[in-house]
Amino acid sequence: MTQNLVYLNGEYVPASEAKISIFDGAISLGMTVTESTRTFAHQPFRLRDHLERLYLSLKAARFDAGMMLDEMEQLTLEVWEKNRPHYPADTDAWIIHNITPGQWVPSSGQKPPESKPTVMIVTLPLDLSYWAEFYRTGCHAVTPFTRVQPAQSLDSRIKNRSRFLYTMAESEVKQFDPMAQSLILDTNGFLSENKGGNFFLVTKNCIKTPSTINCLNGISRQTIFQLANQLEIPIEECQLLPYDVTTADEAFFTSTPYCIMPATKFNGITVGNGEVGPITRNLISAWSQLVGIDIQEQAQQSQQSLS
Repeated sequence: MTQNLVYLNGEYVPASEAKISIFDGAISLGMTVTESTRTFAHQPFRLRDHLERLYLSLKAARFDAGMMLDEMEQLTLEVWEKNRPHYPADTDAWIIHNITPGQWVPSSGQKPPESKPTVMIVTLPLDLSYWAEFYRTGCHAVTPFTRVQPAQSLDSRIKNRSRFLYTMAESEVKQFDPMAQSLILDTNGFLSENKGGNFFLVTKNCIKTPSTINCLNGISRQTIFQLANQLEIPIEECQLLPYDVTTADEAFFTSTPYCIMPATKFNGITVGNGEVGPITRNLISAWSQLVGIDIQEQAQQSQQSLS
């Protein structure tokens, strides 16, 4: 595949040549606001919703992107159209935004008056092979020792690039099971999220999910609410404990790349009957209809292409 072009501060450069300063706020302060959107059949899915959340994160983080939301949307579509011809028809894309406050003076910790924000827009091929088997068998959700930061320290609704905490959590659960998916708790022991997605369970035909007090209000999470209402399945936000997963009938994660990832085991205990449940399957089917692509089949084809 021809090398993707990256948008970086007003210029298009090959991905291998895209560089930022070591004094950029992303590196010197670990300060980056981010969004990740995906395409279905090369059409960006809920791009506007992702960008609206990006701008809310920027406002809460107290720096801006140097352009209005409408301009960012048009620019994003332009970046994708420049790269789109290099993507085969059966390969979808990540569209990634990373925004930093720009240069900071290391000695004083202050932003120079002339410094502008750093804006990066990247597209990458979406490899779904890792998640393909989970649609059929479900994944193993495991709670790590690491806890999410409390909202009093950093509000989880600010989608930021720091993956330190989440990477630690993932490494911890993979000591227990190499294919485990982290289900992180907050400091009070309530369910939160995993490294890049939200969590849901089903009990007595009602879908339940943690509130956004301690987790990101994912765009995929919002889509589940939309589909549940469409299918007339009750759904609610509430505080959930590990006990609720252990005794649930079904469970699943949601995230931009895989949409829905069933979970059939929790901390070594079977969830429900140990199979992907009917409500989860109905949601996968409804999502596929929504986007015009069989999301399970697409992941399986991605897996087969590597074998």
